[in-house]
Amino acid sequence: MLPQLFSIFFNVVCPVFALVLLGYMLGPKLDIQYRSLSRAAYYILIPGFIFNVLSQVRIDFATAGRMIIGIGVVYLATGLLGLLVARMMGYGKEMAVAFLMTCVFGNVGNFGLALTRFRLGDAAMESATIYMVTVNTISFACCILAASWVHRGGFGALKNLTKTPGVVILPLALFFPLTGTIPPVMVQRITGLLADAMIPMMLLILGLQLREAKRLEWGRPAWAACGVRLVIGPALGFLLIPWIGLSGLQASAGILQSAMPAAVLTAIIAMEHDVAPTFVTSVVFAGTLLSLASLTVVMLLL
Repeated sequence: MLPQLFSIFFNVVCPVFALVLLGYMLGPKLDIQYRSLSRAAYYILIPGFIFNVLSQVRIDFATAGRMIIGIGVVYLATGLLGLLVARMMGYGKEMAVAFLMTCVFGNVGNFGLALTRFRLGDAAMESATIYMVTVNTISFACCILAASWVHRGGFGALKNLTKTPGVVILPLALFFPLTGTIPPVMVQRITGLLADAMIPMMLLILGLQLREAKRLEWGRPAWAACGVRLVIGPALGFLLIPWIGLSGLQASAGILQSAMPAAVLTAIIAMEHDVAPTFVTSVVFAGTLLSLASLTVVMLLL
């Protein structure tokens, strides 16, 4: 077991963290503009990746439905548990919502897709992409609603969900598997090039985003939120995803996606809505570092 543990750590986890570290260390030295890269990924690379994968997906829709339900229940459950933990620790509404946000939104894009490819291979990328789209949609909606509730306003921001490029591209991408056709070769090649660029770009952007964290809080609340996301999340994944009838790569990809640390987007939402932004950023930073160990263990158990 120990040789396999080291193999997973050095050959699967470390390459992912190496690109994050590269963005963290070299971004300022090379004067890389974080906002330009993130906008390019958001508007071009992510939609291209989603179209490239889902337009050629061959998973039957009954199975896809189980995947959506399974990963949705896992993330909603960890979010609610985070809210409960905050209340049990005696925190008020704002901190409780901050706990919910960091526990309900995992980094299934930057981390999840890269680790799935390295650990499970290209055959698992269809499943990982369905999980990613599901988690991002549900979690973004939950975070916006919860953050808006704190200050009794801002529900209109939820409308932006339907305008995000990764969601807008879904009907066009799913048109092809629904009709039993395939995209034109030229379109496949264009989106394929964009898809190949997305994962390394997203990892570099994550490093740049973590670099933006100016002040952090390393206290009991941050460790508690990290524990829910990194321990309870994968535990629920191991229990629930096979229970709803998934197996093989589909189950493994779902379990792995359930184990991701808090997404950087939660920190952005927290800052935009002034919901304990320092705490949320601290959880994202600490969870990303702690996931070096937790994700290695999860991948060993797959």
